[in-house]
Amino acid sequence: MELRQLIYFKEVAKREHISDAALSLHVAQSAISRQISNLEQELGVQLFDRIGRNIKLTSIGKDFLTHVDRALSELDYGVEMVNTYLNPEKGIIRIGFPSSFATQLLPSVISAFRKEHPDVKFQLRQGNYHFLVNAVKERDINLSFIGPLPNQDNDLQSTELFTEKFSLLVPHQHRLAKQPFIHLAELKNEPFILFPDDFVLHQTVVSACKSVGFQPQISSIGEDLDAIKGLVAAGLGLTILPESTLTEQGMRFTQKVKIQTPVLQRSVGLITPKSRALTPSEKIFIDFSVEFFKRMNQYL
Repeated sequence: MELRQLIYFKEVAKREHISDAALSLHVAQSAISRQISNLEQELGVQLFDRIGRNIKLTSIGKDFLTHVDRALSELDYGVEMVNTYLNPEKGIIRIGFPSSFATQLLPSVISAFRKEHPDVKFQLRQGNYHFLVNAVKERDINLSFIGPLPNQDNDLQSTELFTEKFSLLVPHQHRLAKQPFIHLAELKNEPFILFPDDFVLHQTVVSACKSVGFQPQISSIGEDLDAIKGLVAAGLGLTILPESTLTEQGMRFTQKVKIQTPVLQRSVGLITPKSRALTPSEKIFIDFSVEFFKRMNQYL
C-alpha cells in the first residue's frame, strides 16, 4: 500500500468522480484509476461502486475512508511538527472555540499573541461544546478553548486559564434591572431565552434552575450570543450568561444583574489530546494564554 494510493482514494471519495479528482491532483485520470484498482486488489474488497461516469463509496469504502482520513491527518500533523521544530515562530495552530468566546476573549488573546509572534498562523473553528471536545480527540483541531473544562477525561489534557461567574441579563425596563443582585429562585415565572438544548450553556442554566426547584420556561432560542442579547433587549425574556460575554459595548438596552444564590460559575481553559506531544508553537501559545489571563484577572 502506497501513500499516493491513499491520497488518490481520498480525493476520489470526496469528489465521486475520477476525472475531477485527476484535475484536482494534477495527474492523469488513467493513473488514478490504476492506483485505485491496485488498492482494491491489495485490500481484497471493492471500495467504489461504478455508476456510469460517477462512482460512489461502498459501505466498506466509507469505513476505510474514516481511517484513511485519520492516517493522512496524522502524517500532515507530523510534517507540521517537523516544520515548527525547525522554526516555532512560523507554525500553524488549528484552534477551536465556542460562540461565547467569539466577541471578547478569543480576539483579545490572539491579537495580543500576534503582536509578539506575528508569523504564527491560526486556523480557527467555531463549534459547540461536544463538537470541540470530539474534534480535539480526533485531532481535527490541535487545541480548543472551552468552558467548562471536562472532568476526568482520560483522553484530554486540560489547562485552566480562569474561573468566571454567570450573571442575569434583563431588559432595561425589567422589574429586576435596578436590583444589585437576585436569587435564582426569583426567576421561577420568568420567560428564558437560551441557546439550543445541545449547547452546554443551555444545560448549565436548566440544571441551575432545577437545583432551586423549578423548570425554566423557555420562550425563545438563540443560535448565538448576539441573537440572544437582541431578544433580551427586545423585551422577550431574560437570560443567564458567563461574565466574559457581558461587556459594556454589548449591553445596549439591557442590564446585568448579579446572581447571589446559588453561585453559578465555570472553569475556562484549553484542552489538548493526551495522546500526542504539543508542537513548539502550541506550547508557546498555551504558555502565553496562561500568562495573558493571569494578568487580565488582576484587573478584574
